[in-house]
Amino acid sequence: MEVSGTGGSSLDGSPYQGYLYTYPHKTAYRRLDPAPTLQELWADEPVTGLFGYVHVPFCDQRCGYCNLFTTANPREDVVRRFLDQVRREAVTARAALEATGRAVGFADAAVGGGTPTYLDAAGLEHLLDSLELLTGGLPAGFSVEASPSTVAADKLKVLFARGAGRVSIGVQSFVDAEVRQAVRRQHVAEVENALAEIRAAGFGVLNLDLIYGIEGQTPRSWEASLRRAVAWEPEEIFCYPLYVRPLTGLERRTGGRRGVAHGEQAGDPAWDARRMAMYQVAVDFLTAAGYRQESLRMFRRRDLSVVDAPYCCQDDGMVGLGCGARSYTRQLHYSHDYAVELRHVRGVLADYLDADDLGLARFGYRLDGDEQRRRWLVRTLLVADGVDLVAYAARFDGSTPEQDFPQLAELVERGWAQRLPQRFRLTAEGLAHADAIGPWLVSPAVRAAMETSPLR
Repeated sequence: MEVSGTGGSSLDGSPYQGYLYTYPHKTAYRRLDPAPTLQELWADEPVTGLFGYVHVPFCDQRCGYCNLFTTANPREDVVRRFLDQVRREAVTARAALEATGRAVGFADAAVGGGTPTYLDAAGLEHLLDSLELLTGGLPAGFSVEASPSTVAADKLKVLFARGAGRVSIGVQSFVDAEVRQAVRRQHVAEVENALAEIRAAGFGVLNLDLIYGIEGQTPRSWEASLRRAVAWEPEEIFCYPLYVRPLTGLERRTGGRRGVAHGEQAGDPAWDARRMAMYQVAVDFLTAAGYRQESLRMFRRRDLSVVDAPYCCQDDGMVGLGCGARSYTRQLHYSHDYAVELRHVRGVLADYLDADDLGLARFGYRLDGDEQRRRWLVRTLLVADGVDLVAYAARFDGSTPEQDFPQLAELVERGWAQRLPQRFRLTAEGLAHADAIGPWLVSPAVRAAMETSPLR
């Protein structure tokens, strides 16, 4: 079964065309009319190895690079109403899953945002109670996102006691001037204090998020940030290339330009070259420091034992709570409405808080057989281990990625991918170009939906 073409994205352009952390991208979602019920959607889906997610759309500040669904410093009554609405949504979603008549089980879960640790300790308890109502028991070792300014001992105590095993904290840079250039209010001393609190709390996995390509950043200052990060011996480090996305503070400040101190424009080869040089600094430094590269962004300490993940995003579903969260069945990805600009975020949040019926999927994207194959490919090819050919054949009627996507031959010809007996995976050069390969694999239909997105 040969799948349709890629829709026009070129591998010869910028290596930084887009970050596909999920597929289809949220900008491809549209209003569903009629809106299906959750009970209909989950009736024939596997429900024994699910992933639970709660999105907290609150932060203490809106960073310049952020295009996530979040608002800063909401009123106390808004937070309270949000937590109550998440509770009702959890009950509704759980009822839809149990209506299948099969045993419901959750293999893993995460709490993201926004900044979940913006909530106080009581608010976190309330939120985790709701997640537990959905999952039937919080999966051991679930993940929580945090920011340095919102870390506090009482909050960490709640998270640890409820079974959280991984804390991911947005550091971005250990150089105060670089953090300011990214339009983020933060000081290194605050970061160091937060990391000490997290380590003292005893979580099994600490992840640090860092950003490269910030205006004024140099290879030397970038390596200094990496060195300070590694000093904490985090189990994971994510290194993100800077993107100046539409509707963000950085775009407003620069007029859409990148690296303005260097006179570079969006997509300018000079800015791409600087980011690529920073990327190579990270690869070389972290590899020497004992980390294994798992993707363009992710590095994991090599001394950690490898545990097979209990959840597979390709076969198992995801149930999201809170506006800003997405949910996945095999044939439909769905969510509440989404926005980026503050006034529109507040409008979507208000609609969510006022919603009487939380048992409908109102926005989403339907995945036919072609898109399900493409999702599997995008989600597996862009990580170091690549596509498991045996698993792919078992899932897709004995087919191979090369049969379904003949254009993959171009990656091999470029030296960006290799065909092994049981794997099709990217080479080191291919991983470096993952943010070009991902968009190149987007289907024409999804690309058209993304390009005409009404996202505000």
